[in-house]
Amino acid sequence: MTIAAKVDNTIKRIRQFSAGKKVNIAFSGGLDSTLVLFLARETLGKERVVAVNIDFGLFTYKRATQNIKTICEELQVELYQISGESEQREMMKRGPDCNLCTKKIKLGLIKACAGDKLILTGSNQSDSWGKYGTEYSSLYFAPLFSYCKEEIQEMADFLNLKVGRIGEHAYREGCKLKHLLKPLVNLDYHGKAVSLSNEILLEQMKELNIYSEIANVKIIGPLNNNIALINIYPIPSNQEHLKKITDSISSIKEIDSCTIVSQPLQLTIKANKGQFNNLRSRYWVEQGRLQREFAVPLEFRWLLTTNHRLKTFQVVDYNYRKAN
Repeated sequence: MTIAAKVDNTIKRIRQFSAGKKVNIAFSGGLDSTLVLFLARETLGKERVVAVNIDFGLFTYKRATQNIKTICEELQVELYQISGESEQREMMKRGPDCNLCTKKIKLGLIKACAGDKLILTGSNQSDSWGKYGTEYSSLYFAPLFSYCKEEIQEMADFLNLKVGRIGEHAYREGCKLKHLLKPLVNLDYHGKAVSLSNEILLEQMKELNIYSEIANVKIIGPLNNNIALINIYPIPSNQEHLKKITDSISSIKEIDSCTIVSQPLQLTIKANKGQFNNLRSRYWVEQGRLQREFAVPLEFRWLLTTNHRLKTFQVVDYNYRKAN
């Protein structure tokens, strides 16, 4: 199927499922939801499209906030924002769970606002909803469901649709809290560490004019020790740039230690019994959640936690892998 045919087919599907009525777009300002917003506007007209965004406050990138406002202004569509701060903080006290956050908070709050109106999402074959979900379910419709990220980028290019990158990942960009790989028990300690470090990293990357496909700071360690693992890929060759970045992250008082990830690692992960015994879930954490956002190859050492409050997993330590 040609790119033009994919675009036409997506427009037909939006027209079919919406029946010409007003729709809500679950809008993050990223490539996927921006393409859906654009195609819905072209199909239904700007008066029948509302972009609904969940604002996570401290954990929303500054660039994402600007992207959201700019795109809606350029497309002349209504933007409605809902705060998800308190719900997200409460959920993440028991450990990282991006899928549950998407289902219960991002989409859940939008559904509560939308009532009986159709909600269009950017879900596709490059995310967990696309891999394990359905194109339509309970008033949620994913018009890009059958496409992968590369096809979505081709469609956006074909339409001359430009979406400014946040800078954390070439394909997968979200909120800063996904880089906290342990429970959000203390907002002023764990929360500020992950928020400030990731915002500062992107500011440094821009200032130093460093191109990257991956740029994030993963916060790991025991609950009383914030270890910052700085991921940049490709890793810059300029050692002065790396030192400046490391010094900037180290200066954050909520960070206890930090390092540039520059060689293969073994991550030690503690998990509750349900996740520990679920090999499919462990594989998704390893390959779907961690490996694709680290700058180096990873190995994993899983341990059964004794912390009964941990609902998902916690990366408690790292070691450099031994050479074969």
